[in-house]
Amino acid sequence: MDLEGRTAVVTGASTGIGRAIAAKLAAAGCRLGLCARREEPLFETAEELRSPGTQLLAIPTDVSKEDDVRRFAAAIEEQLGPASILVNNAGIGSFGRFLELSTADFDDTFAVNVRGLFLCAQAFIPGMVKARDGVVVNIASLAGKNAFPTGAVYAASKHAVLGMSKSMMLDLREHNVRVLAICPGSVHTPFFDDQDHVTPDPARIMDPSDVADLVLTAIRLSDRATVSEVEIRPVNP
Repeated sequence: MDLEGRTAVVTGASTGIGRAIAAKLAAAGCRLGLCARREEPLFETAEELRSPGTQLLAIPTDVSKEDDVRRFAAAIEEQLGPASILVNNAGIGSFGRFLELSTADFDDTFAVNVRGLFLCAQAFIPGMVKARDGVVVNIASLAGKNAFPTGAVYAASKHAVLGMSKSMMLDLREHNVRVLAICPGSVHTPFFDDQDHVTPDPARIMDPSDVADLVLTAIRLSDRATVSEVEIRPVNP
């Protein structure tokens, strides 16, 4: 896919992997629709990425809320045009030994990581089907393939993301819409800042730009080919 002039949507774009992917898409010449729940870091990211040649719209959005997603999608359509690229990156994590986890931990994690992905995909994919052209990138995790202590809720949500991604790929390929899931290992992002249970060594894990480079490479594949699932991990964690 040639990215110049395409409208690309990135959720959870205020920090970390989402921010790095947005930066790469901007550099490739995309029009950007960005969202995140926290207004201040989202607008900071937008200001950093905004340049004379970049069309960009940043809207605070809770992807777990259907009305928020609908408003966001309508604004992107009106101001930037139909989306050709959707990066479902928004995600949260709740960690703790199984009996320490609460129903709220479960509900909040699945609301963002699974329901949010579903809502955003439902909002933007119909335009891709109509155009018979588009790429959906779902940021999953190696936790969606491998269990770990304290990860019951988070890992379950990422298993769900992988299951949904596989079915989406099979349902949408006949419309020339590609769906791929990216499964990163540990990445140095603010995701771990408030976590006591999961504390990787920042000097040895990946940088968000490593994941962003992979995402751009996958999107740029020939329209004849697709990558359905990719794992990326630190070389020496």
